Amino acid sequence: MSARAENGDGSGGHPPGSGTEHGERDRLTVPQGLAALSLDALASVAYGPEAIVVVLAVAGSRGLGFTLPVTLAIVVLLAALTFSYRQVIAAFPNGGGAYAVAGRHLGRRLSLIAAASLIIDYLLNVAVSVSAGIAALTSAFPALYGERVLLCLVVLALLTAVNLYGVAESAKVMIAPTVVFIAAIAAVILGGLLRSHPVVQPVHPTASSAVQTVGVLLLLRAFASGCSALTGVEAIANAVPTFRSPRVKRAQRTELALGGLLGAMLIGLSVLIGKFHVAPSATKTVLAQLAEASLGHNVGFFIVQFATMVLLALAANTSFGGMPVLASLLARDNHLPHVFGLRADRQVYRYGVVALAAIAAVLLVAAEGDTQKLVPVFAIGVFIGFTLSQAGMVRHWHQEGGTGWLGRAALNGLGALLTAAALVIEMVSKFHEGGWLVLVAVAVLVMLFEAVHHTYRRIGTALHLGEVPDRPEHRRSLVVVPVGAVNKLTQEAVSAALSLGDQVRAVTVVHPEDPEAPSADEVRQAWNAWQPEVPLTVLHSRTRSLTRPIVDYLCALGAEDGHDRLVVLIPEMHLPKPWQRLLQNQRGAVLDRAIRRNTGAVICRLRFPITLPH
Repeated sequence: MSARAENGDGSGGHPPGSGTEHGERDRLTVPQGLAALSLDALASVAYGPEAIVVVLAVAGSRGLGFTLPVTLAIVVLLAALTFSYRQVIAAFPNGGGAYAVAGRHLGRRLSLIAAASLIIDYLLNVAVSVSAGIAALTSAFPALYGERVLLCLVVLALLTAVNLYGVAESAKVMIAPTVVFIAAIAAVILGGLLRSHPVVQPVHPTASSAVQTVGVLLLLRAFASGCSALTGVEAIANAVPTFRSPRVKRAQRTELALGGLLGAMLIGLSVLIGKFHVAPSATKTVLAQLAEASLGHNVGFFIVQFATMVLLALAANTSFGGMPVLASLLARDNHLPHVFGLRADRQVYRYGVVALAAIAAVLLVAAEGDTQKLVPVFAIGVFIGFTLSQAGMVRHWHQEGGTGWLGRAALNGLGALLTAAALVIEMVSKFHEGGWLVLVAVAVLVMLFEAVHHTYRRIGTALHLGEVPDRPEHRRSLVVVPVGAVNKLTQEAVSAALSLGDQVRAVTVVHPEDPEAPSADEVRQAWNAWQPEVPLTVLHSRTRSLTRPIVDYLCALGAEDGHDRLVVLIPEMHLPKPWQRLLQNQRGAVLDRAIRRNTGAVICRLRFPITLPH
């Protein structure tokens, strides 16, 4: 890419308007990147190992004995994904992850499928993370259970506000909870490894004569369920532009740190599951059992629980860091409205943040704040992105060539096969639990992207984009100014109109049936007394309609000869304070809509600042 070549470090250079020192301060360092973009993946250790145990427990103690091998297989996939996404970061420094990879190497349609799947995963991650955090809170304080939807919306609103303030600012808020959570999990693992016997006896699997045989299908199901721990691994590659320079190096270090931390925690917890013979419990999570067995039912245990609860709630921040950047790339490629590509002063894609929060709020309300209503379809979307990204990188290495390309392609190919297998198993096992909704949602989003792209293409054709236009020429313009009375606003509007067109006409509407309204003679008398040297046309409206007489007048003018263009200048006041603007009538907006809908006139709405006396 040209931006990489110019920058030399693969950072992609500074986006327009962001090359200042202040702009760099609003971007992420490696620790901030871990806090802002990795909470989803790190928090998954609270439910990833448990997802494996729940599947294997149907085979009894023998099945639970495969927890560590299944976890090691997931960690191998995690390693493949980590190194793959480090390469994605270098190859695509402008972000986009699976969307960018698929777009270059697999075609536009597959890139849109990747983008749609990632957007769905980001939306579900917000809803699942917030509801899971509130579920932990209501478990500790059952009296709050009836207010869980309100609590979810409050937490979502707080996260949205922090992210609207700035991505770096949101990361600073997340650093402390992240450090506490990592330290808490490390204490559980180290404490458990050092103990020969558990402090508190965990739940053991019950003997059953009907246990299943530990077969390949059961292991594959356990593998697919445990892969929920890998959600969020791609978020860093999607959000490379949010890092400080050198962006690529910082993003790669963050990706490597995430992979190392997550892999170590997954392996450590799985070792303890085997050591303490932990089994699923309806009243206590696997992580809670491990914390109790390692640390005892004391302050340390409650710190682990509280840290887990907080981090689960904050894990939604991963989506706030990744999805707005992805939406901005889709907007750049004309697949989403261009407004999603606008960036605020603190490097925040505000429209992406607001859209993410609004849709997540709808999901939380629809699910009534119940995590279990959202979990069945969680992680399916991200595995679509994983598979397409890995497959695209195989083609990337094949095209790039160079020393060692075959080994790197083989690594990505293995990752593609593993993630594709996990995706198929996830879809088959969760299809009737709502998995089919993901397929429908992906299809709907892809159709939306295509519709937006088609509309932008038609707009480009209408504007002759890419072509050299004809030389500018002078056109005779007739400017019509709708006025209400002779005042300062009317004077400003007529002055502006005289500078815009060759001919200027003022038009006003009177209501003969309204005894309190000025008559036509009074309006003409005031106008003639002012002597603006602009003719005034007085229109009569017996129905008190403002728009209909003006629209009819403009349609009649449009049929006249003598001018090439008809312009309507609508004057409006701009009052200094927002609350004062609420006092204004909406005459300008009403006229705008009516004229735009019924005529071909060019509309110019001018807001003139008005200074109010003290």
